[in-house]
Amino acid sequence: MSTLKQFKRRALARPEVKAAYDASADEFAFLDEVLRARAEAGLTQAEVAARIGTTQSAIARLESAEPKHSPSIATLQRYAKALGYTVELRLVKERRPTTRSRGRTARAAPRPGRRST
Repeated sequence: MSTLKQFKRRALARPEVKAAYDASADEFAFLDEVLRARAEAGLTQAEVAARIGTTQSAIARLESAEPKHSPSIATLQRYAKALGYTVELRLVKERRPTTRSRGRTARAAPRPGRRST
């Protein structure tokens, strides 16, 4: 097993690290898509930068997980267009665990004048 894989396994065994890692899953999945798209387009960061009129360092920040450099939607659209892609943005309702009764059913109270069976 590689040293990086060993480090990751040990780090994720710590609950606080695992929680932070899981909380970033969506962001990392998006960054993977961004990097995959540029790789498929066969372009360097400098080439993408030239296509959209910015610097290579700005593209590097866009492709990083650095939270203080969150790109605008317009920037993501220009980046995607330079690669031959479009950006689709949508809101998806979070799935929350539902609370279910534990097999008990509530009985209706008997109505006045009727006998319960």
